[in-house]
Amino acid sequence: MNNNQVNHKVPLSGRLSYGLTDGCGNLLYCIIGSYLLYFYTDVFGLSVATAGAILLFTRLLDAIDAPVWGFIVDHTKSKYGQSRPYFLWLCVPFAVFMWLTFTTPALSGTTKIIYAVVTYILAGIFYTGIQTAITSILPNLTHRPGERVILNTFRMVGGNIGAFICMTFTLPLVAFLGEGNEQKGFSYTLAFFGIIAIVLFIVAFKNLREVNVEKIKSIPIKDSVKAIKGNWPWILVVIANLIFWIALTIRLSTVVYYCQYYLGDKSLTAFINGIMLVQVVGMISIPLLVKRFNKYGTMILGFILVAGGHIGIFFVGTNIELMIIFWIIASLGQGIACSMPFAMLSDTVDFGEWKTGIRASGFLTAIGSAFCIKAGSGIGGFIPAAVMNLFGYVPNAVQSSTALFGIQFVFTWLPAIIFLCGIIPMLFYRKYEQNENNILLDLAKRNS
Repeated sequence: MNNNQVNHKVPLSGRLSYGLTDGCGNLLYCIIGSYLLYFYTDVFGLSVATAGAILLFTRLLDAIDAPVWGFIVDHTKSKYGQSRPYFLWLCVPFAVFMWLTFTTPALSGTTKIIYAVVTYILAGIFYTGIQTAITSILPNLTHRPGERVILNTFRMVGGNIGAFICMTFTLPLVAFLGEGNEQKGFSYTLAFFGIIAIVLFIVAFKNLREVNVEKIKSIPIKDSVKAIKGNWPWILVVIANLIFWIALTIRLSTVVYYCQYYLGDKSLTAFINGIMLVQVVGMISIPLLVKRFNKYGTMILGFILVAGGHIGIFFVGTNIELMIIFWIIASLGQGIACSMPFAMLSDTVDFGEWKTGIRASGFLTAIGSAFCIKAGSGIGGFIPAAVMNLFGYVPNAVQSSTALFGIQFVFTWLPAIIFLCGIIPMLFYRKYEQNENNILLDLAKRNS
């Protein structure tokens, strides 16, 4: 690492293309967090208990492939770079299996459940590869911590736009394309989104460039694992990010139930999800917030805002106007808390290299991002399904007062409590963040 590489600034085309990568990923994958539980129970035709079990089993099983993808990326040497080629190689299979996940075949019984499990797992495997490449490429785009924060902001804004499009327009497109048939509507909608994602992934692939990857050496698997040893900032970021994705999945997957059954208007789902676009404000403000509160403090602020918003929603009940105000507050916090771990993971890669002499960017970022997202999605999808089942939820039926309280609880207090737990690891992260500049200077001296 020389001084030019330390000071490398990514051009605007590269920043925008980095934003496209997460935008494409979220355009497809956020449909899982927002609508897969509903799709399985009310469209695909599974019981809520079966759907919850599938979400937990497949996500925890699928999460195992995160370190595998990390090893693969760390051992990749191609004319396109180390992480960049996976945008080209994986975009088509990722889109195809996402479409199959939301397509209802003419099957029944156990065969139908097997179809759901297999398509969901394969969609997740290819998403992990995409997500690993998106995160692992950041340390290789630039070595400047400030530039990484800016790049990560572009990524989060792009990802938020992708999430906004899918969460806001999925149900209207399902109704329009399906003409009253939700099974057909979901299949056509995912095909439409998939084509868009493929095109934009190819655009991002063409515009991004990795810095100095030709000098990165392939490392044995055992050495990749050694990069974890003593890497406490990485461990703390992983814990906080896993907690975030558990709570976020609960937050997103229960919106449709809350609107349809507790508020009595399913059409509010698209509107409320669309309001989440305000989280872009939180994402854009991150560079300024980091200067004021540092990274750990900014992450804590995000957790407090999103938890406080959900607690506020509980107390306003069916008052939609006040609910929207608290939803906006929570969305601002979500944008902040969602963004920070991805920037912080790049810093933990530097720490791992400084501590052990091993730069395992693929392995460390795969677990810190893709594993947390998938394991968090699985746990976060199972918990509300289990709680609603415990309270007597029945799909496509008039809910009892007990079931309605269960829906209200999983949408308000449950995610709030889990979000607040994420503050704990960030309190311990503070002392490691204070030493980041010294670590970068030391690495520059070692590698000069």
